[in-house]
Amino acid sequence: MGVLSDLEPERVFYYFEEISRIPRASYHEKSISDYLVAFAKEHKLYYIQDDLYNVIMFVPASAGYEQEEPLIMQGHMDMVCEKTADSRIDMEKEGLTLLHDDNYVYAKDTTLGGDDGIAIAYMLAIAESSEIAHPPLEMIITVSEEVGMDGANHIDLSQLKGHRMVNLDSEDEGVFLTSCAGGLSTIGTLPVSRKMTEPLCWYMLSVTGLLGGHSGCEIDKGRANANHILGRALFTLRKEVNYELYDMGGGKKDNAIPFHAFAVIGVMPGEVQKVTSITKQLEATLKAEYAKSDAGITLELKEFETMEDDGDRDNICERMAIDPLSLDNILTLLMTLPNGVQNMSISVPGLVETSLNLGIMQLYEDHLFLKHAVRSSVTSKKHYVAEQIECLMKSLGGKVSIKGEYPAWEYREESVVRPKAVELYEKMYGKAPVVEGIHAGLECGLLAGKIENLDCIAMGPDILDIHTTSERLDIASAKRVYEFLLEYLKQK
Repeated sequence: MGVLSDLEPERVFYYFEEISRIPRASYHEKSISDYLVAFAKEHKLYYIQDDLYNVIMFVPASAGYEQEEPLIMQGHMDMVCEKTADSRIDMEKEGLTLLHDDNYVYAKDTTLGGDDGIAIAYMLAIAESSEIAHPPLEMIITVSEEVGMDGANHIDLSQLKGHRMVNLDSEDEGVFLTSCAGGLSTIGTLPVSRKMTEPLCWYMLSVTGLLGGHSGCEIDKGRANANHILGRALFTLRKEVNYELYDMGGGKKDNAIPFHAFAVIGVMPGEVQKVTSITKQLEATLKAEYAKSDAGITLELKEFETMEDDGDRDNICERMAIDPLSLDNILTLLMTLPNGVQNMSISVPGLVETSLNLGIMQLYEDHLFLKHAVRSSVTSKKHYVAEQIECLMKSLGGKVSIKGEYPAWEYREESVVRPKAVELYEKMYGKAPVVEGIHAGLECGLLAGKIENLDCIAMGPDILDIHTTSERLDIASAKRVYEFLLEYLKQK
């Protein structure tokens, strides 16, 4: 029996557990895609699998619904793969270890992949059933949504006949999404030079204890970005200590707010106490600044040891560290890059209009690599922020390229799908749902460009702290949303 076998809806959680056994990091979706193809073959469904491993499954209508217009259901198969600092799991090769309590499903030491594994579980449970009433269904399951929506951008939808769609990539029950921000990724490289140092004491300075989160959904929560905090710490130290920088990095996904970052620095033995004191003082300052939004923020300073040829460990040694000019450029960059919310929407109170997130930072031998996720519901503002990054990088001798741009999903005044969902929700639950836009990116905008006159909404169950190792799926909410979805499919 599976870990989730005692949960309801039984078939939904059966498939959720099945797909959780299959690694499905972005750009590594072949195994999960092949699983979906095997499912389609087993259930004698017509399917399409393209060269990127996108999958479309066509589910015939149930009895009495043959003449209804096809409904498109859509989600993505990849997931953001984050793990705790001490986890040894290889998420590109190993499945998840699922756990649950009375309220939530979660994964041991990793993200859960509820975004968007629950969409796949819903669709497979529906597709296999001979008892669920529904019109013809066209199920689109895309790849690489989390890294720029490559799958949705590439997929050929010419064989689809439907013009109405339910996207299942939302994480708030009772909220129907009707628009979303557009976005892009900027990839920046800043050249650096190195020099040999004298023997120094080497320490690892780490930013830990942060909440992290989704760079769209949580960008307005005031949470700290570990990469920017690290830059601030290095700048603060530099004002009083002439240290050497050997290595630094933080974050793994541009669309996840980084919750950990580190730097390896070398100092003279007589400066160690000063570095420790400055670090503690800055930590206290940061804890006060983020007391309401990221109270666990911590700066750690530990010896960074080296294994010598004779087998002895010693943290006093020479290294090829960043030269002074390159270090100045790095600190200038990290102290002046824009970060977080840039503009709030004027037309939609409370909605973030434009933001950016430095999700990945890594120092290599000859350059510093930076990757931002930029989002905006206003295309010109999205490009403006990208140009700000580019101008700053160029002024310091670096360069920027743009990858994975996707359009905003614009609100549709005339809709059949939206009022039908709202009316049903009010009937089932005795209250009106929330109908709103979202600052995160959804594939609806790209798909709307491929399907003429596409009418769609996005919905889903409560999933908390997505894109973090605290991610968890609300069990009762998953059941209610599935029940709502089945009732929606019954409507003619």
